[in-house]
Amino acid sequence: MDLTTVQLSVPEDSNIILGQAHFIKTAEDLYEIIATGCPHARFGLAFCEASGPCLVRAEGNDDGLKAAAVENARNLGAGHAFVIVLKDAFPINILNAVKSCPEVCRIFCATANPVQAVVAETAQGRGILGVIDGAPPLGTETEADVGRRREFLRKIGYKR
Repeated sequence: MDLTTVQLSVPEDSNIILGQAHFIKTAEDLYEIIATGCPHARFGLAFCEASGPCLVRAEGNDDGLKAAAVENARNLGAGHAFVIVLKDAFPINILNAVKSCPEVCRIFCATANPVQAVVAETAQGRGILGVIDGAPPLGTETEADVGRRREFLRKIGYKR
Protein backbone atom coordinates (compact mmCIF):
# COMPACT_ATOMS: atom_id res chain seq x y z
CA MET A 1 0.00 0.00 0.00
CA ASP A 2 1.22 3.47 -0.86
CA LEU A 3 0.24 6.55 1.14
CA THR A 4 0.14 10.00 -0.37
CA THR A 5 -1.41 13.38 0.29
CA VAL A 6 -3.52 15.19 -2.27
CA GLN A 7 -3.75 18.97 -1.97
CA LEU A 8 -7.33 20.00 -2.69
CA SER A 9 -7.97 23.20 -4.59
CA VAL A 10 -10.30 25.56 -2.73
CA PRO A 11 -11.20 28.51 -5.00
CA GLU A 12 -11.05 31.98 -3.45
CA ASP A 13 -14.07 32.86 -1.29
CA SER A 14 -15.29 29.25 -1.46
CA ASN A 15 -15.66 26.30 0.86
CA ILE A 16 -15.19 22.65 0.11
CA ILE A 17 -16.97 19.60 1.47
CA LEU A 18 -15.27 16.24 1.02
CA GLY A 19 -17.17 13.05 1.67
CA GLN A 20 -17.86 9.48 0.67
CA ALA A 21 -21.08 8.07 -0.73
CA HIS A 22 -22.10 4.83 -2.41
CA PHE A 23 -24.39 5.11 -5.42
CA ILE A 24 -24.56 6.67 -8.89
CA LYS A 25 -27.55 8.86 -7.98
CA THR A 26 -25.42 10.69 -5.39
CA ALA A 27 -24.57 13.51 -7.81
CA GLU A 28 -28.20 14.31 -8.62
CA ASP A 29 -29.39 13.93 -5.03
CA LEU A 30 -26.69 16.24 -3.68
CA TYR A 31 -27.51 18.77 -6.42
CA GLU A 32 -31.17 18.78 -5.32
CA ILE A 33 -30.25 19.08 -1.64
CA ILE A 34 -28.05 22.13 -2.21
CA ALA A 35 -30.29 23.83 -4.80
CA THR A 36 -33.43 23.51 -2.69
CA GLY A 37 -31.86 23.96 0.75
CA CYS A 38 -29.77 27.01 -0.10
CA PRO A 39 -31.13 28.49 -3.38
CA HIS A 40 -28.73 31.47 -3.42
CA ALA A 41 -25.64 29.24 -3.21
CA ARG A 42 -23.37 28.78 -6.20
CA PHE A 43 -21.79 25.35 -6.33
CA GLY A 44 -20.26 22.51 -8.24
CA LEU A 45 -19.99 18.91 -7.17
CA ALA A 46 -18.27 15.81 -8.43
CA PHE A 47 -18.63 12.14 -7.50
CA CYS A 48 -16.14 9.37 -8.30
CA GLU A 49 -18.07 6.36 -9.52
CA ALA A 50 -16.40 3.16 -8.24
CA SER A 51 -17.77 0.51 -10.60
CA GLY A 52 -19.03 0.15 -14.15
CA PRO A 53 -17.54 2.90 -16.32
CA CYS A 54 -15.85 4.52 -13.23
CA LEU A 55 -16.57 8.06 -14.36
CA VAL A 56 -16.41 11.31 -12.44
CA ARG A 57 -20.07 12.39 -12.33
CA ALA A 58 -20.60 16.16 -12.05
CA GLU A 59 -23.46 18.57 -11.33
CA GLY A 60 -23.74 22.19 -10.29
CA ASN A 61 -25.06 25.63 -11.10
CA ASP A 62 -21.68 27.34 -11.64
CA ASP A 63 -19.36 26.09 -14.39
CA GLY A 64 -16.17 27.28 -12.67
CA LEU A 65 -17.05 25.65 -9.34
CA LYS A 66 -18.15 22.51 -11.15
CA ALA A 67 -14.77 22.39 -12.92
CA ALA A 68 -12.98 22.85 -9.57
CA ALA A 69 -14.97 19.98 -8.04
CA VAL A 70 -14.14 17.72 -11.00
CA GLU A 71 -10.44 18.63 -10.80
CA ASN A 72 -10.36 17.77 -7.09
CA ALA A 73 -12.25 14.50 -7.63
CA ARG A 74 -9.90 13.46 -10.44
CA ASN A 75 -6.84 14.32 -8.34
CA LEU A 76 -8.21 12.24 -5.46
CA GLY A 77 -9.11 9.32 -7.71
CA ALA A 78 -10.79 7.58 -4.78
CA GLY A 79 -13.85 5.43 -5.36
CA HIS A 80 -17.12 6.87 -4.10
CA ALA A 81 -15.50 10.14 -2.98
CA PHE A 82 -17.47 13.32 -3.59
CA VAL A 83 -16.40 16.95 -3.57
CA ILE A 84 -18.70 19.95 -3.22
CA VAL A 85 -17.27 23.40 -3.93
CA LEU A 86 -19.57 26.06 -2.45
CA LYS A 87 -19.72 29.84 -2.85
CA ASP A 88 -22.11 32.49 -1.50
CA ALA A 89 -23.04 30.13 1.33
CA PHE A 90 -21.32 28.27 4.14
CA PRO A 91 -21.19 24.49 4.72
CA ILE A 92 -23.26 25.02 7.88
CA ASN A 93 -26.17 26.01 5.57
CA ILE A 94 -26.27 22.57 3.89
CA LEU A 95 -24.16 20.13 5.91
CA ASN A 96 -26.93 18.43 7.90
CA ALA A 97 -28.98 17.94 4.73
CA VAL A 98 -25.92 16.53 2.93
CA LYS A 99 -25.26 14.15 5.84
CA SER A 100 -28.91 13.05 5.71
CA CYS A 101 -28.67 12.09 2.03
CA PRO A 102 -29.27 8.30 1.94
CA GLU A 103 -26.17 7.68 -0.20
CA VAL A 104 -23.75 9.67 2.01
CA CYS A 105 -21.62 7.43 4.23
CA ARG A 106 -19.28 10.02 5.77
CA ILE A 107 -18.03 13.57 5.66
CA PHE A 108 -14.27 14.06 5.94
CA CYS A 109 -14.30 17.86 6.14
CA ALA A 110 -16.13 21.08 5.39
CA THR A 111 -13.69 23.98 5.20
CA ALA A 112 -12.36 27.06 3.48
CA ASN A 113 -8.85 26.28 4.76
CA PRO A 114 -6.05 24.75 2.75
CA VAL A 115 -6.80 21.03 2.99
CA GLN A 116 -5.02 17.82 2.07
CA ALA A 117 -6.57 14.37 1.80
CA VAL A 118 -4.50 11.44 2.99
CA VAL A 119 -4.98 8.78 0.32
CA ALA A 120 -4.03 5.10 0.36
CA GLU A 121 -3.48 3.26 -2.90
CA THR A 122 -3.52 -0.51 -3.38
CA ALA A 123 -3.72 -2.74 -6.45
CA GLN A 124 -7.53 -2.37 -6.27
CA GLY A 125 -7.67 1.42 -6.18
CA ARG A 126 -7.55 4.46 -3.93
CA GLY A 127 -9.32 5.45 -0.72
CA ILE A 128 -9.33 8.50 1.53
CA LEU A 129 -8.08 7.80 5.06
CA GLY A 130 -8.61 11.30 6.43
CA VAL A 131 -7.78 14.95 5.94
CA ILE A 132 -5.34 17.56 7.14
CA ASP A 133 -7.48 20.69 7.52
CA GLY A 134 -5.72 24.02 7.99
CA ALA A 135 -2.83 24.67 10.36
CA PRO A 136 -2.09 23.38 13.88
CA PRO A 137 -3.06 25.46 16.94
CA LEU A 138 -0.62 28.20 17.93
CA GLY A 139 -2.00 28.65 21.45
CA THR A 140 -5.16 28.82 23.53
CA GLU A 141 -7.63 31.68 23.19
CA THR A 142 -7.51 34.53 25.70
CA GLU A 143 -10.50 36.49 27.00
CA ALA A 144 -9.85 39.04 24.23
CA ASP A 145 -9.91 36.22 21.65
CA VAL A 146 -13.22 34.99 23.08
CA GLY A 147 -14.65 38.48 22.66
CA ARG A 148 -13.45 38.72 19.04
CA ARG A 149 -14.89 35.26 18.25
CA ARG A 150 -18.27 36.13 19.73
CA GLU A 151 -18.33 39.52 17.99
CA PHE A 152 -17.47 37.93 14.63
CA LEU A 153 -20.28 35.35 14.89
CA ARG A 154 -22.78 38.10 15.59
CA LYS A 155 -21.41 40.29 12.81
CA ILE A 156 -21.99 37.58 10.20
CA GLY A 157 -25.44 36.73 11.60
CA TYR A 158 -24.84 33.32 13.18
CA LYS A 159 -25.53 34.45 16.75
CA ARG A 160 -27.64 37.21 18.27
